[in-house]
Amino acid sequence: EPMPVAATFAFARDDGATLGDLARLDTMVTVVDAANFQAELASGDELAERGLAPYEDDERTVSDLLIDQVEFADVLVLNKLDLVDDATAARLRATLTRLNPAARIVPATHGRVGLRQVLDTGLFDLDRAQQAPGWVRELNGDHVPETEEYGISSTVFRSERLFHPGRLWTFVTERMDGGALGRVLRSKGFFTLATRPRVTGLWSQAGSVARFEPSAARDPEAPHTQELVFIGTELDTPALHAELSACLLAPGEPLPADDPFPTWAAHGVDEACALDHPQPVGGH
Repeated sequence: EPMPVAATFAFARDDGATLGDLARLDTMVTVVDAANFQAELASGDELAERGLAPYEDDERTVSDLLIDQVEFADVLVLNKLDLVDDATAARLRATLTRLNPAARIVPATHGRVGLRQVLDTGLFDLDRAQQAPGWVRELNGDHVPETEEYGISSTVFRSERLFHPGRLWTFVTERMDGGALGRVLRSKGFFTLATRPRVTGLWSQAGSVARFEPSAARDPEAPHTQELVFIGTELDTPALHAELSACLLAPGEPLPADDPFPTWAAHGVDEACALDHPQPVGGH
């Protein structure tokens, strides 16, 4: 996981010393396996299943870690290009550009990369890295139109109305991963359920796994309730927006009795007190 690695250079010990006093974090590099990246992103396997979990009860998935590593990188080494055709390589490059528009992409076979492309680049900046992911840039209006040539696109859904939890859950578990709306590779943002109006939820989906966790307490009268970014291939944007709009609570519609979303640790904001867990999308 790249963020904790980077943070070790900045966080001070009890005596005030930091690793940054002795060494310089120059470049965060992620090596992408061109032949297997898409399949791994779609697998939804938990790290524990692969023997990769660094601690007990680690519920993260391989797709979680892949997206984290791509979004945080300064340089993306697109390796094993000899194992894929030109069209697949171009589409994958476009996908990586959409996920992390700020990263340099270096093509490679057998891991052969010029050292000047990954050493002494001076590219790493912690503040910029935290704002680099493609979903953040999309929310801020920084679009990457050149990737649309390869069918990679993104869209932002916003609304001031609350989501009906039942209809939204059906959208997530049945429609979003069903292929009718295109393949959603990444979606992230903030949302609010009609049954939990005092909590802003954090929506995070990577590949076949989605997480819905509490982000912050909120004023129920505040505007801009929903703000979600979707990045994917062959997205049917009008249909995606239409289905999300249909998930919103209609004016005058009674508050739903059932809420299928996992309960949250709201600590006094809502009644729910159990911890949230990652949810597979589309039955994966």
